[in-house]
Amino acid sequence: GADLTDGEVRKVDKEAGKVTLKHGEIKNLEMPGMTMVFVVKDRTMLDKVKAGDKVKFKVINDAGKFTVTEMQVVQ
Repeated sequence: GADLTDGEVRKVDKEAGKVTLKHGEIKNLEMPGMTMVFVVKDRTMLDKVKAGDKVKFKVINDAGKFTVTEMQVVQ
C-alpha cells in the first residue's frame, strides 16, 4: 500500500542478512532517495530477490537499525 517504497535491488548478502537497495523517498522515515544497505527481518526474504530486481518494500527504524520487514518483486 501507501507505506511501501519503490526500490531496485543492487546487492544481496544472504550470509549477513542484508540487502543493498537503491530507493525512492521513504516517507515514514523522512529519508530521501539514495542507495544504502538495510538489514532484513527474515533472511528467507532474500531467497526471492536478486540484483536488478525492481521491488516494493517496507522499512522500519528498529532501535536505530533500518530493517526491511516486507519486500515484493514488481513484475
